[in-house]
Amino acid sequence: MEENDFKRIEQLVSNVVDARLGRFEGEVTEKIDARLGQLRKDVNEDFQHHVGILTEDFQHKLQLVAEGHQMLSEKMDRMKDELSGSIQHVDKNIAAVAADVAAHRADTEGHKRGYVVSEP
Repeated sequence: MEENDFKRIEQLVSNVVDARLGRFEGEVTEKIDARLGQLRKDVNEDFQHHVGILTEDFQHKLQLVAEGHQMLSEKMDRMKDELSGSIQHVDKNIAAVAADVAAHRADTEGHKRGYVVSEP
């Protein structure tokens, strides 16, 4: 056999091996792509599930905060009503005291010297 024959045999074997490796590589690539696609799908589903749970938890906590603010608002309204009543009562008492003081001052100014308030 000559050297050309060896080169042709080597070339034929290389072609067969390359063809088989290419087919094997294609099969492996398809399997890897399919597996990666499934993993990506699983990760996306898990992520969506986790996001859903976090969203529900956040909505629940936000609802609690809103209810707390509503209760505080109602309590402040009640206190405002109570304070308005108390302020009106104090205003009436101040007016009465002012009238008493004015009457007392007028009475003491009406008596010149010598008028003394006696203790009972």
